[in-house]
Amino acid sequence: MTALDTLISGGDVLLPDGLHRVDLGLADGKVAGLYAPGTAPDASRIIDARGKTVLPGIVDIHFHVRAPAYPERGTVLSETRAAAAGGVTTLFEMPISKPCCSTPGELARRRDHFSENAVIDFALYAAPGDLTEASRDAMMDLGCIAWKIFTTPSPPGRADEFEGLAFPDEADQLRALELLSDTGRPVVVHAESAALLAHYEGLAKALDPADAATHGLSRPAICEAVAVAKLLAMNITAQAKLHIAHVTSAETVAVLRGFAGTSDFTAETCPQYLFATEEDVARAGIYAKVNPPIRHQADQDALWQAISDGVIDYFTTDHAPFAKAEKQAAEGDFPGAPPGVPGIEFILPAMLDAVARGRLDLKRAHDLICANGARRYGLYPQKGALLPGSAADVAIVDLAGETRFAPDTMHSHARDVAHLFYGRVLRGKVCETILAGQSVFKDGAVTGKQGGGRFVRR
Repeated sequence: MTALDTLISGGDVLLPDGLHRVDLGLADGKVAGLYAPGTAPDASRIIDARGKTVLPGIVDIHFHVRAPAYPERGTVLSETRAAAAGGVTTLFEMPISKPCCSTPGELARRRDHFSENAVIDFALYAAPGDLTEASRDAMMDLGCIAWKIFTTPSPPGRADEFEGLAFPDEADQLRALELLSDTGRPVVVHAESAALLAHYEGLAKALDPADAATHGLSRPAICEAVAVAKLLAMNITAQAKLHIAHVTSAETVAVLRGFAGTSDFTAETCPQYLFATEEDVARAGIYAKVNPPIRHQADQDALWQAISDGVIDYFTTDHAPFAKAEKQAAEGDFPGAPPGVPGIEFILPAMLDAVARGRLDLKRAHDLICANGARRYGLYPQKGALLPGSAADVAIVDLAGETRFAPDTMHSHARDVAHLFYGRVLRGKVCETILAGQSVFKDGAVTGKQGGGRFVRR
């Protein structure tokens, strides 16, 4: 038998049909084989995984770093280091940048920038830009993993970041869905009704801007639910591969249920909605402001039920770092505060904690944060599985360990604004992260090299 580069021995390995006590052999950046204990060929390195669980490296399909713009918020290097610390081996970067990643030239520029700096593998979303076939086809040729649009207008002062990404007009939303329907790539949508947002934001001007509840009242769940309903109705005609981003509310879950079977659509939610409520926002202040807003316990309960029922099949970070100075400047002003929290280090421990608490089993948890995304985006089983020939991307975790969240335990450049997660102690710990057979995080230290990540195409 051919010698292995690495043998991960003694652990429970998560395979597509569940956990198995097998040894995992890695060679040349791939999974070389699965072996009954004691039967593997010799290996240059042996990792003792006794008492640990061996997972396919996590694939996060919703991530923002905005690089090369705004390095004060975080860089490709800093945020992919944080991803490695969280057991994430592949991330999908959203197209918000300065300028927006809505042209072939900008997509190529971002690809090159990430290639020079990423510690882990990455894929890039594109915005459909001018809604022409020529631009669409050029970005597909460059390897965009999927598409992203907003149903909301560009935020004030940020038009260049959202040019070709923000489509508040419903006719343009339909045009985008139809243009992208035959590409075979998901169309991810940030769905909130522009007209209703304008209405409720106007009403909220009479409210206390320092009150956490004001943000939720300015963007209530009806804004999301109406936008999602319209998109799903349009998609009956367009037949795009539609994906609804960051679902927050019981109302939207009801809409998703109502449209089941009408077209090819999927939906996700995020840690801030599944593990926090408006009470946590009140505690953390403007550091916990996100769009759409974090809502109530009843909404969180509905999201968990939707995961249990298979209405929501994806759990993503929507990692969105900001500089501490930017958040501090908005103290007492929820409407004016920048929206986003850094969640890339939270997603895997949070799911392991949910498993420990009996919310769901390990296979379902891993499907939500990894395998389902790899399948939907055309990467499975290269990513999202530990089968012979799969990428040697691995997260070794201790299900009985603990992860504590505080600025001194996190790696994100935005760790000083992660107030939403401060003080949380989760059952489950990432011990080692392996990318293409090489350790990129081990025992609390990031060991991956700048530029070691690869650009991932379908």
